[in-house]
Amino acid sequence: MAALTNLDRTRYLAQQYGIAVSLAVADRLARTIVRQTQAGVPAGALNEIRRRHGALLTRDLANVAGQLYPQELLFQLPAGAYLRCIPDVVRDVPKILRRMATNDFASLPLDADPQSYPAYYRRTFHWQSDGYLSRSSAQRYDATVELLFRGTADVMRRQIIPPITRHLRALGTTRGLRVLDIASGTGRALSQLAIAHPKLRYVGLDLSPYYLAEARRVLDHVEDLSLVVENAEHLPFPDGYFDIATSVFLFHELPKDARRNVLREAFRTLKPGGLIVIEDSAQLSESGELGAVLQQFSAGFHEPYYKGYIADDLSTALREVGFEVTLDEVQFVSKVVAARKPQRAH
Repeated sequence: MAALTNLDRTRYLAQQYGIAVSLAVADRLARTIVRQTQAGVPAGALNEIRRRHGALLTRDLANVAGQLYPQELLFQLPAGAYLRCIPDVVRDVPKILRRMATNDFASLPLDADPQSYPAYYRRTFHWQSDGYLSRSSAQRYDATVELLFRGTADVMRRQIIPPITRHLRALGTTRGLRVLDIASGTGRALSQLAIAHPKLRYVGLDLSPYYLAEARRVLDHVEDLSLVVENAEHLPFPDGYFDIATSVFLFHELPKDARRNVLREAFRTLKPGGLIVIEDSAQLSESGELGAVLQQFSAGFHEPYYKGYIADDLSTALREVGFEVTLDEVQFVSKVVAARKPQRAH
């Protein structure tokens, strides 16, 4: 890997802060146009968010300097593709506002056969049109998430890579190792992981065939890849099949019993000594100072299981199903938790 120069650092920080400011202005303009108000963020929480944003960017650079993932990931935000999505996103805004005003969270495309999905999945999460059940929703998704997180969505996603890199270094090999990415969505997290570790064998799983269709495009650079449309509560794999499991931004969209079912299935399908790395929203256990902000997110977006999630500590949940937690750290407004399946399962 090439050394990270001061010019690289300056270019990266200029990129990230420029994106953050631009998206904040765009968001405020959009809210003004549609006359939508936004609840104020308490001053203490706002200062903490700013501190965490800076810490995330510093960590991103440190991870590259420590060769935990390659420098090319710092400059891979597909801004052009996201800009091309803007007209479609703008056209969708009136529909979103109507759903918000009428609490219409169940308007899903009938040709997607919504009744074939679990009840908790049959809804327009984030008030987005079609929920996760259309091609157009999948094409808009990444751009809207970057808008929400002010250009840090990919930065947060790739924070799952360092614990995996350290795990692989301890093993001393990547030969034949299998990785399961649970709820791959459009494949952005898996894409970054595969760039960092191209010799692993990847399986991406998601309930939405529409999002996995988009993932196939995003992941066309991955040499050894299978994409599977399936419910993570019932993984179609034998016991001990995978060496590593990952999941990014899934658990806050599941009710508690489904969260436990997914973790039990991950435990079952991992080999003894296998690693699981989860990234999801911050929780009250480590981010109590952001409690008001987390509650606002639950109220402002259609996230019916979010309040339950932020009180259901991920490390505790992992231990409940038998994992040994090795890492629990804040990453801006998210957290990364890593755990191992014991060599001898209890």
